[in-house]
Amino acid sequence: MQTRKLGFSSLDFTVVGLGAWAFGGSNWSYGWADQDDSESVATILHALELGINWIDTAPAYGYGHSEEIVGKALKSTHGKPFIATKCGMKPAADGWNFDCILKAESIRQEADDSLRRFGVEVIDLYQIHKPFPDEDIEEAWGVVADLVKEGKVRYGGVSIFSVDQIKRCQAIHPVASYQPPYNMLVRGVENELLEYCASNNIGVITYSPLRSGLLSGKLTRERLESMGKEDWRTHADPEFLGARLQINLDLVDKLRPIAGRLGCTLPQLAIAWVLRRPEVTAAIVGGRRPVQMDESIRAAGVVLPAEVQEEIAVLIAERDAQLESAGEPLSLPW
Repeated sequence: MQTRKLGFSSLDFTVVGLGAWAFGGSNWSYGWADQDDSESVATILHALELGINWIDTAPAYGYGHSEEIVGKALKSTHGKPFIATKCGMKPAADGWNFDCILKAESIRQEADDSLRRFGVEVIDLYQIHKPFPDEDIEEAWGVVADLVKEGKVRYGGVSIFSVDQIKRCQAIHPVASYQPPYNMLVRGVENELLEYCASNNIGVITYSPLRSGLLSGKLTRERLESMGKEDWRTHADPEFLGARLQINLDLVDKLRPIAGRLGCTLPQLAIAWVLRRPEVTAAIVGGRRPVQMDESIRAAGVVLPAEVQEEIAVLIAERDAQLESAGEPLSLPW
């Protein structure tokens, strides 16, 4: 599979990376319903067999469970993928939600815990998960810089930061990567951040190219209703609720014939749309079953001609106009 260099780093990432969010299971506030651990391991191993060379996870996913699953998979493979994980979110007292903590001692403990779960001596890419509390960003980034100097981390990155927040980090230690949400429904990163990252040699690894499955063409109102409260999308994601959901589903239906003409699936179309931007290093694609990776990996070979990109842009603009008419905000934070 094609690879792209991650910013100024020495890491060459395949343009599709495996996202391990769902491997955290259901026993946390943003769980994806029940997930079989053996199937999670099988999904990771299959992704590596297909040529994907990096995995993105976080201790927040299932309170460390996703990292443990990745560590278990690493013991079963000879070819070691690049590991990207995060810090700054810890379980809240209620055992269900999270507190954002960027204090030095906490970040150090998180790094050591992640290394232990993976069973490795160095994390390839260590990212601050969220820029909260804002006043502690410099303290947390200073620890990431120290971890790089100590050899526990190869490169540091940030997720969903603003340009100003990235600049504050840059003044302390180079930022190797930026991880934003980016898909046909969430495009705020196009306004300023992609250009800034390109100008400053910062790699961009986008998450949620399928908008949590909404752009996959496999979700209907009926299926979402059958998922129940165990799946966070059905109660905590505005894109899946009310009038907004129907407007989004209408867009998906309009995209089907485009995918058909290109000879690809809707998920492949959505991933290729993200990868069309030269500023994007790679897209993180989640998976719960090995067979899903067979479909996702083929997105790397889908080319969107200029006229197709223009056609999709018209459909997206129509969707935005419908949201505006319905009194819905055009953009959401993720």
